[in-house]
Amino acid sequence: MDESTLQLISGIGTKLTQLSRPNKDVLIKSLRQAVNALSQIEQPSANEASTKAQMLGKLKAATEPLRNSIIKHGLSNHTDKDARLLVAICVGEFFRILAPQPPFADKYLRDIFKLILSVFVELADSTSAFFSRRVKILETVARCKCCVIMLDIDCDDLIIEMFNIFFSVVRDHHQQSLINDILSIMSDILNEEVSSQLMEVILGNLIQERKDTTSAASQLAASIIQSCAEKLQPYICGFLKSCSLDRDSVGSELKESYHEIVLKIFQCAPEMLDAIIPSLTQELMTDQVDARIKAVNLIGKLLLCPEYRVAQRYHALFVEFLKRFADKSSEVRVAALQCAKACCLANPLGIESLELHTSVKDRLLDFDDKVRMQAVIVACDIARSNLKYTSPEFISEFTERLRDKKISVRKKALQKVMEVYRDYCDKCAEGHITICDHFEQIPCKVLMLCYDKDCKEFRSQNIELVIAEELFPVLLPVEERTRHWIHLFSLFSPSHVKALTAILSQKRRLQTEMRNFLALRRKEKEISSEDIQKKLKSSFVKMSASFPVPSKAEECFDKLNHTKDNKIFSSLNVLLDDATLESALEKRDKFLKVIGNKHPHFEFLQLLSSKCLFNIFDSEHVRCILNLVSTSGLESNHLEAFSIELLLVIISNFPSLMRGSELQLPLLFKEKYLIHDKIILVLAKAGPHISVKFSDFDSVLKKICLEGTRTQSKYAVSAIASLIDVSEQYVFSELCKGLVDSLHRGQNTATVLQSLGCIAQYSVSTFEDHDREITEYVYEKIFQAKSLDNHSDIEDNSGCTTCKLKIYGLKMLVKSFLPHRGCNINRQIKSLLDILLKMLQKEDKVDDIISCADDRDYIRLAAAKSVLQLSRRWDLHISPDIFRFTILIGKDSSSVRISFLDKLHKLLKERVIPIRYVCAFMLATADGFKDLQHSFKYMEFIKEYARETRIHQTSIVQGGSIMFYPAYLVVFLIHVLAHDEDFPPEGCEDEALYAQFCGPLLLFLHTLINSNNIDDDMDLINDAAFTLYYIFRAIKRAKDADDAQRTPRLHFLANVGISGVNSFYQKGISSLPRPVKILLPSSFYKINPMENEEANFSFLTQTFVEKVVHIFKSQISPPVSSVHKRGRKCHENDTFNMVSHKHEDFSTRGALVVHKKPTRQDISLGHRRIRDVSPNALGSVGSHNKDFNEQECGASNSSESALEKGKAFSSSNSFTQKAFQMEPEVSTKKVERYSVLEGNVGANKSNTAEADNSHKEMGTGNKALVGQRIKVWSTFDNCFYTGTVDDFNPENNTHKITCDSGEVDILCLDSESWETISDCSLTEREVQPSDKPNTLHLRQCVKETAVKLRNDSRQQSKTKLNMEHSKVHWREKGKKEERSSRNSSSVSEFIEGDRVARRTRRRKE
Repeated sequence: MDESTLQLISGIGTKLTQLSRPNKDVLIKSLRQAVNALSQIEQPSANEASTKAQMLGKLKAATEPLRNSIIKHGLSNHTDKDARLLVAICVGEFFRILAPQPPFADKYLRDIFKLILSVFVELADSTSAFFSRRVKILETVARCKCCVIMLDIDCDDLIIEMFNIFFSVVRDHHQQSLINDILSIMSDILNEEVSSQLMEVILGNLIQERKDTTSAASQLAASIIQSCAEKLQPYICGFLKSCSLDRDSVGSELKESYHEIVLKIFQCAPEMLDAIIPSLTQELMTDQVDARIKAVNLIGKLLLCPEYRVAQRYHALFVEFLKRFADKSSEVRVAALQCAKACCLANPLGIESLELHTSVKDRLLDFDDKVRMQAVIVACDIARSNLKYTSPEFISEFTERLRDKKISVRKKALQKVMEVYRDYCDKCAEGHITICDHFEQIPCKVLMLCYDKDCKEFRSQNIELVIAEELFPVLLPVEERTRHWIHLFSLFSPSHVKALTAILSQKRRLQTEMRNFLALRRKEKEISSEDIQKKLKSSFVKMSASFPVPSKAEECFDKLNHTKDNKIFSSLNVLLDDATLESALEKRDKFLKVIGNKHPHFEFLQLLSSKCLFNIFDSEHVRCILNLVSTSGLESNHLEAFSIELLLVIISNFPSLMRGSELQLPLLFKEKYLIHDKIILVLAKAGPHISVKFSDFDSVLKKICLEGTRTQSKYAVSAIASLIDVSEQYVFSELCKGLVDSLHRGQNTATVLQSLGCIAQYSVSTFEDHDREITEYVYEKIFQAKSLDNHSDIEDNSGCTTCKLKIYGLKMLVKSFLPHRGCNINRQIKSLLDILLKMLQKEDKVDDIISCADDRDYIRLAAAKSVLQLSRRWDLHISPDIFRFTILIGKDSSSVRISFLDKLHKLLKERVIPIRYVCAFMLATADGFKDLQHSFKYMEFIKEYARETRIHQTSIVQGGSIMFYPAYLVVFLIHVLAHDEDFPPEGCEDEALYAQFCGPLLLFLHTLINSNNIDDDMDLINDAAFTLYYIFRAIKRAKDADDAQRTPRLHFLANVGISGVNSFYQKGISSLPRPVKILLPSSFYKINPMENEEANFSFLTQTFVEKVVHIFKSQISPPVSSVHKRGRKCHENDTFNMVSHKHEDFSTRGALVVHKKPTRQDISLGHRRIRDVSPNALGSVGSHNKDFNEQECGASNSSESALEKGKAFSSSNSFTQKAFQMEPEVSTKKVERYSVLEGNVGANKSNTAEADNSHKEMGTGNKALVGQRIKVWSTFDNCFYTGTVDDFNPENNTHKITCDSGEVDILCLDSESWETISDCSLTEREVQPSDKPNTLHLRQCVKETAVKLRNDSRQQSKTKLNMEHSKVHWREKGKKEERSSRNSSSVSEFIEGDRVARRTRRRKE
């Protein structure tokens, strides 16, 4: 220890003490000398305590004067900043050399510590010249632990102030030693004593990151918590628990940041939170949505720290977190999804990430569309972050949202999956991953959006833009794009191919029509005419169909046409001709740049120019496909076949893209044609558009026609036709001659037949030169052959070779009558149709055509398909027998039925064959067809056809052609059923058997008339009911043109049809409009001379027919338990509610009970009116005329007048009276007893006025029920419900009945099953005759009749109690007039003139 230094320090102190008020300069000079001297003094380090105490005594004595002067002059509070800093340095040195004794008395230490804190405040300024001195003071204070003294002198406020100063001055750029000194000071204090105030200061700075301090204060707080975790844990955990338990109360700002504090503490001292984990678990289950969201977000952030293994350490907490994905609040579920995304992106291979994947997949099916949308976003982002390890199931799940029920979800899904696919393509191009199926499924599912007809955003017009512009990354090379196209095409189903073809066809049509438009526009400049304007308008309509909003596009085209800037149209023409996408894009960008985005049509031209480009496939794609196939550059050999198929799809729509690749095609053709047949078809499609010579392919194609497969030979003939011109038709002649020679030699017969059939389609004259020779060979050597010796030329060895050759020969003959390009044929088709008729029959040998039992069905199938093909052009020549045998394949029990129906469905969808063949669908569907998918497809076709017909045709009532309506199909269906060998035998009275047989007819009626089937299109239903009804009436007046003995069957089926219409049509056929002319095909029907041909079916009464219809309805009716009690409130518009009330038709009850004499009777069957009409009373046959001269059964003049005026019956309350007023008069000489009933029937002569009186007195009889107790049978519940008749309304013939349950019903008892139960029963009463000529008698119905109907096993309603209610008198009419009416017409036009009436039933609550 240097004595001189001590003396210097002592002298400085003595000098300052002697001064009463030292000036600044003297003070600063003296303090600097003292600072330098004190820095040279070391703290005593003697080993012996006595020596150390002695040395400290010297130091204390030497520094005492200076310390006293600091106190005396109050230098710690000096106004000068530099003076205070020097004093602080001196104080620090005093603490250092005098430790562990404080250098000042306790009463002065507070001011001393304030001085030190004022120095600490300046630590933030690291650029100050005194920064190092301040850091030195901090270091000294930290090493000496001076601040602990503040705890002894109760300076808690200074401690809190010091903590706040440290947090405020610390910076990220401070050296670590400074931060360590601060941390040391704070830790020393916390290790001695912790207070809640200090904890709040620490936690407040832990979560607060101010702009001026960045994250240094937060990091300092975290370091303090980490170093003093044991001391702080009780305080922090207590605070956090209080926050968790007291969530509802409004606390401090710090409490509101409770979750952020937990997160920060977990990051620095996770073990400290073990005690509060249960509280977090409870927060996840609290009722407060906001609290659950905060807890979910907190745990999500905790999971971002994989090193802490939260899911493993706190498994119960993680399990509860996973449950929040199924939280009842959608906001909580969305928050959970966002947390899952962050966690999976941070640790994609973690164990918790795999569990989160499952939770995210589950939310893809959430019932809330917002949650599903968020799930799609999260799932796609997760997949993009780790494409290599994304599972196929996960990709499949989020791509399925492209079919979501919400359009918003589908749009977002489309956007996100396209991002995933583009990233995948980039990774494949970079070599990080290989092409794989599960990612290639994404474009496949995007293509399927084209079938979403309900959403305009996903129509093919928009999907085209998505595929063209958003599928691949912009900079992806063409070769890479081609590889992806080939691979994803290998995954295509027929639906995908159809969707892609539709998009390409749409683009092709636009480009073609755009060229036409530009040509018309140039022509318009030269010759302006109205015809050109019409063509321009038509062109606009066609082109606008390729745009998302056609109406807007059409308007834009019209405006664009008036643009005078010809450069626009020149640029568009250039874009149309450029088959290379890269150069076309450059031209397009230049074109758009020239017109500028301020051009009024900029947006439309931008879209139009894009659609004009070959931006899906261009010539470079074609070149790449050919190169990859020819050089075997594909990853797998099986992709070669798909490459050719993809090439075929491209060339079929854009054959010009093959230009420039002509040199590759011949080489590829020679080497690869056996690999895939469609390479030949590619040549056929592209032939007329490329510069190739037929001589390059001549030998190969001819060889294929002789020795290739049937498919190859078909394509080869097509290729030859595309490569030769008119002057080279001799090629076909030479080829045909060689084929005929090969046919006679028996070589490759199957292939030769195929080649000959195709040649016949392309060159009619060539085939006709050899027609006789070929036809005779086929008929004698193939059709009449029992077996063939050479079977080697049959590709498929399964089945009978002889029968297959018969089929091939038949196909060849059929093709010879179906030439391409509509060429005329000079040959007669009758011989071929005769062959088809023989083949359609089930016998092993028909005449000289032999077929084996095993393959007979396939012969019939081939014949039926041939008939379908011929109907394209020769339908008028197809006889009813051929048509009938063809249609009956639809109910064939063999395995060929599905193949036939599928072929039929395809041809009908293409609209290339007559619609009448759809009858086969009805036979198949009603015949218990087990394949429900096919049945549904066939029924949907009928419904769709009905809708389309409604759009394109005018109403029949307005004069539309009836033959184009679906309802007209019954004309052919009834004829087929009448000739069906399964028709119930004569004398059969099994209603169930008839219901089964009539199933196709009734099912067809149900399909057309039921509102649910036609989407409640009442106009369509009304037209169908109107048409059907009058068609049936017309059929009842005709007879079978093919076999007159089938006529009774026709009439029976027509009556079933009328009953079916009356049952299925909710409005009732009495509401139908006036009759119209009905034309029936003369090859199926002819005029009926009204002979008595129905005697054998006399037992098929109207009641029998109704039972048949009722049984059919019961088979498709829902279970009774699903219907409301009594059924009064059930859905009346639901056709499947087959037990609803019936609309009675009085005028259609005829022609069912046939008697030997032409009489007509009214029979009462328990309130149901049944008319017995002879065939002679069925109405007139003649041309349509306004007078309606010949009415049914010789109608009265009043009836004729009414019909002439076209008065249709109304369904209002007065319809019943009108119905009776319109009753025709029928002569009768004898009243016959109806065999089914046991009651008495009487008849008197009357006139038209008397019929009206009869109706009035019936109302009097119905009034007699008022006050009676009755019970009404409910077919819904199969039981009686009792009540009292309170009132009768004669206007609509209804009774008001109050049920015992309290319900009030308004019923027409004529259409109900009921009986009286009171003492004064109606059956015991009789209404006395009136003074008027017509009287109404109410007599007791024979009990046995009710019992018989109640026990009828074929009737679903087991009780039918009937009351005879009226007698109706008839007026005689001369037979001569009736005979004249029957023979008044000689044309096949049928006019239905009867009017119908219906009874209604209403319910009132």
